[in-house]
Amino acid sequence: MPDSIIPDKTGNPAPLGLMGFGMTTVLLNLHNAGFIALDTMILSMGIFYGGLAQVVAGIMEWKKGNTFAATAFISYGMFWLTLVALIALPHAGLGLTGPSGYSIPAYLAAWGVFTFVLFLGTLRLNRALQVVFATLTILFFMLAAGEVAGSAAVTKAAGWVGLVCGASAMYTGLAQVLNEVNGKTVWPLGPVARS
Repeated sequence: MPDSIIPDKTGNPAPLGLMGFGMTTVLLNLHNAGFIALDTMILSMGIFYGGLAQVVAGIMEWKKGNTFAATAFISYGMFWLTLVALIALPHAGLGLTGPSGYSIPAYLAAWGVFTFVLFLGTLRLNRALQVVFATLTILFFMLAAGEVAGSAAVTKAAGWVGLVCGASAMYTGLAQVLNEVNGKTVWPLGPVARS
């Protein structure tokens, strides 16, 4: 009996991952930019939408054979979960101390390096994703620099970069939804010509 090919009729998980990342990034960077306090609203978004929803989207992308998106969504989902743990665990009464010294700058810089390499991958994808990953790379390095210098001004400036990053991720996710629903380009993503 010959193997039959079953067409993939599952939906595109990228908008879910992009929205989970984008909305959570906007909310955290409203805090970094000095507009709102860091509270359970941001931490809850970090756990459930930025964290778990992105992991789910990443697993769905893996099933579709999209290594780039699977790596990005699962990794950034875990970023949000680890960030919430870094903030919450020292206050959980478990006898754990919070980060000290250069641990947070190292954490942020490591994510910056990872993000820069993924940015290189977006050069073969589309302009919208290039904006997301370029601004995210800048954001991580600015946050690391702000931590090293102990500079509230650098962190506040990073918050503005984070707002652009999160908004660009939201645009990219919503564009994919609207373009698919309409069967045509409603919000352009800026496709890159492949050689």
